[in-house]
Amino acid sequence: MLRGAKVGLRARHEDDIPILRTELYDDVANASRAEGGPWRPITPGSKDPRLVVDDKEQGHVPFSVVELDGGTLIGTATLWGIDNHSRSAHIGLGLLPASRGKGYGTDVVAVLCHYGFVVRGLHRLQIETLADNHAMLRSAERNGFVREGVLRSSAWVMGEFLDEVLLGLLAREWKPAPKV
Repeated sequence: MLRGAKVGLRARHEDDIPILRTELYDDVANASRAEGGPWRPITPGSKDPRLVVDDKEQGHVPFSVVELDGGTLIGTATLWGIDNHSRSAHIGLGLLPASRGKGYGTDVVAVLCHYGFVVRGLHRLQIETLADNHAMLRSAERNGFVREGVLRSSAWVMGEFLDEVLLGLLAREWKPAPKV
């Protein structure tokens, strides 16, 4: 398990799947904001890649996020779009509703940066998020990500076009969190 100050990132367990389906993916508004396409229901038992991990897929590394104190499942984290040639990847995360607003997001981003830069040897990490996702913007910027641009009206979400913010962080700019 990868450890931060508050959270751990571990492999997806079978018993995580029903919780993630109910808390994250069955929530139409939340899933519509998080996904790059329209919401679709996930059938129980489905091998949907948002839930079920394909260990052979090298460009996508999904984690379950747990509280270090107690091991409670609190969300998902992903390093995706991994490009081994350019040594870059994208970061994504989703916290269960009861776990939002507690500083977990900042810690998840920090642990994903450690995984990307130290474990994987990547050069660049990137985040794309909706312009009104203030929690993700704060989590990214607290970890050193720089706003590189705004993609105007680029996301169709629940009946309207929204702006997306593009943030990037280079390995040489990254400052690891102090050891706890």
